[in-house]
Amino acid sequence: MLPARSRLTRRDEFAAVLKRGRRSGRSRLVVHMHCSAARGGPRAGLIVSKAVGGSVVRHRVSRRLRHLLAPRLRELPETAMVVVRALPPAADASSAELGDDLDACLRGVLRKAGGSCRG
Repeated sequence: MLPARSRLTRRDEFAAVLKRGRRSGRSRLVVHMHCSAARGGPRAGLIVSKAVGGSVVRHRVSRRLRHLLAPRLRELPETAMVVVRALPPAADASSAELGDDLDACLRGVLRKAGGSCRG
């Protein structure tokens, strides 16, 4: 579970990450990352739309992603804001497959951010 202080909750935060951030994607996930001036640890949010499936499927995917994302937040820069967007193939993916995609996307987005996201 993501601690409350580690969650993105406001619409403008999500919009800033999606508009100004770097992104990296795989077949099941797209990860967006933007570094803000605010410190206090990395924060993350999820987007799991109806395209992924019905409510039961969406909530299952969300729970898996939250569980996978929580320990990985410690490895991100302190100023990072991350949005993980699930794509329709995520509905049929195992937790291991989602974890592999998440790791690959985080590596890609950190590489693309380069020196602009120092924590």
